[in-house]
Amino acid sequence: MMYSLIMIMIGDYQIKAVIINHNSRVIPFVGGYYMCGIVGYIGYDNAKELLLKGLEKLEYRGYDSAGIAVVNDDGTKLFKEKGRIAELRKVADNSDEDGTLGIGHTRWATHGVPNYENSHPHQSTSGRFTLVHNGVIENYEELKAEYLSDVTFSSETDTEVIVQLVDYFSKQGLATEDAFTKVVKLLHGSYALGLLDDNDKDTIYVAKNKSPLLVGVGEGFNVIASDALAMLQTTNQYKEIHDHEIVIVKRDTVEIKDLEGHIQQRDTYTAEIDAADAEKGVYDHYMLKEIHEQPAVMRRIIQEYQDEKGNLKIDSEIINDVADADRIYIVAAGTSYHAGLVGKEFIEKWAGVPTEVHVASEFVYNMPLLSEKPLFIYISQSGETADSRAVLVETNKLGHKSLTITNVAGSTLSREADHTLLLHAGPEIAVASTKAYTAQIAVLSILSQIVAKNHGRETGVDLLRELAKVTTAIETIVDDAPKMEQIAMDFLKTTRNAFFIGRTIDYNVSLEGALKLKEISYIQAEGFAGGELKHGTIALIEDGTPVIGLATQENVNLSIRGNMKEVVARGAYPCMISMEGLNKEGDTYVIPQVHELLTPLVSVVTMQLISYYATLQRDLDVDKPRNLAKSVTVE
Repeated sequence: MMYSLIMIMIGDYQIKAVIINHNSRVIPFVGGYYMCGIVGYIGYDNAKELLLKGLEKLEYRGYDSAGIAVVNDDGTKLFKEKGRIAELRKVADNSDEDGTLGIGHTRWATHGVPNYENSHPHQSTSGRFTLVHNGVIENYEELKAEYLSDVTFSSETDTEVIVQLVDYFSKQGLATEDAFTKVVKLLHGSYALGLLDDNDKDTIYVAKNKSPLLVGVGEGFNVIASDALAMLQTTNQYKEIHDHEIVIVKRDTVEIKDLEGHIQQRDTYTAEIDAADAEKGVYDHYMLKEIHEQPAVMRRIIQEYQDEKGNLKIDSEIINDVADADRIYIVAAGTSYHAGLVGKEFIEKWAGVPTEVHVASEFVYNMPLLSEKPLFIYISQSGETADSRAVLVETNKLGHKSLTITNVAGSTLSREADHTLLLHAGPEIAVASTKAYTAQIAVLSILSQIVAKNHGRETGVDLLRELAKVTTAIETIVDDAPKMEQIAMDFLKTTRNAFFIGRTIDYNVSLEGALKLKEISYIQAEGFAGGELKHGTIALIEDGTPVIGLATQENVNLSIRGNMKEVVARGAYPCMISMEGLNKEGDTYVIPQVHELLTPLVSVVTMQLISYYATLQRDLDVDKPRNLAKSVTVE
């Protein structure tokens, strides 16, 4: 089973940067990010190099193994290799085989270990059919037992069941399209599929459910893509595919059908993406680039969420639905969950609306007793997080209002929720989220202020002015990157573990700081409320254990410093990050003064940079940490 980005590439066109909807409104477009990546091509040019270059752009989505299939007059030639795209390229470049039709895949392993056999594309036993897959097939074992008991499988993946089933039904006399459609009807779960038939060198068969997928159109070629960002060199004209649809992609035509065979008319839109946004530019890594982009993101958010008079603005329907709610439920995962914890502080303290924050994967199976008029806020960088979508499906059934805060216009969560607030952060390529986190917090702060005004609550905060100060403060920290590098060297160069502590809103940030460190440096790191240490965790403190403390809140400044003394007395190596005005002699780093509730936007940047440099010092891959992909599209 895989998570992929499907796309079929043809031509030499260059994409620019936005979605134009059916009302000719220009909407910023930044592609979503998903486990695994798929590329393909159908046209008149050679496919192999296009496929390889496409996979190189998608490697951040999965890098356990990779493979491509190219089709020519002699049949289908398969190249696969365990490891990164560079390993696949070595194999492919050693062959003269090429073709005008092809698909490729870079894998993030789920079902089956990373190896050659489990790599995509998968082929049927007969060799006739070749398939790439994004998603998870929940009933693959049942299908295998019912239809394929006498088939010898070459992999441990759920994907191979799909391609073997197509072969099975074709041998029963069904045409390829009919066999493919029959198989799709049998599948339970999520999927984006690209299928080749060795007997038909003029077609790519496509289907989707839950996993994102687009169709790109051009002159003498057509493409499919779950992320237009990866298709900068091909086309900027796309059609959206809906769940439970079959697409017949040929060189000169695209035909979209429902599962009953009815043709679906679908307008094209223009996807424009600035190519520079998808490149590292002068930076060594995407993560560093995205950290440095945070001041620009803050300025963009300030611009997008104010009217011509300089007042905060959000669509009135969003304001009314949020204001009418008697309780808000924030549902998210990972870094987005940590942003939600900060957002809760804004919504309760400024807007006065009781708010709960829930881990999406738990909420869907253990829904709490809901209030009478709940509103659900789904926070997801990609807008495709499977756990969050599962909750949204259930709350939609219950008739509850919903709002998605996402970086991706037109993403699944955005389409299925009642409302959307965009982050305007631009493409985030590195697996470890940085600018999306700060953008999420900034947008939540704006939402809270506007709802507070609607409720007649005076917050005493000129938010646009305060966000401008935050922007300047972030720039200061980014300029201090050499200091963060030294902190990483002093505290984290050789350690096996680290603790992050804080109180109140600083505790929320400590959770994100710990996550950043462990997901890219592989240092065992945990964030704790400062007062909780003595209730068990302090037993883990050894001589030299680094403890990173946050002290940006005046009412708990002395308390968190007391907690730091407790761990120092047990041998800890203290790193105190404080805010100007609350700092004391001996603090390791002092962030510029900003509004107390907005300190997470600033203090977290220190932790992003410290984690980045700690990873470099261990000679690890910053952008592609082991076992991780950009977005989790499976429960």
